[in-house]
Amino acid sequence: MSQRLDMVFAALADPTRRAILALLLEDDMAVTDVAGAFTISLAAVSKHLGVLAGAGLISQERRGRLRWCRLEPDALREASAWMLGFGLIEAVDLDAFERFLDQEALAGQAPEEAN
Repeated sequence: MSQRLDMVFAALADPTRRAILALLLEDDMAVTDVAGAFTISLAAVSKHLGVLAGAGLISQERRGRLRWCRLEPDALREASAWMLGFGLIEAVDLDAFERFLDQEALAGQAPEEAN
């Protein structure tokens, strides 16, 4: 379980990956649609998606010619349960986490993109 938690926290440490999670909170998305939301290359987005999938935060499946991504909240629940063991924080409120990810995504955009 320790290695899995390490992977979750490492995946969450990157602002681009947090922004991808924010997108996937809304609905499943094709990899190309995820990539379209960023100014980085498709290859870079694919690498980020691989890290998220490796941490269990998302799953990917092929539908026809496209790969689709889906948020898998169980990895966040496991990380939350681990943090609860310290008694220092409350359970993760996924709605609040969604708002946080939305704010992070907006903060990462150039001023003209945020409008």
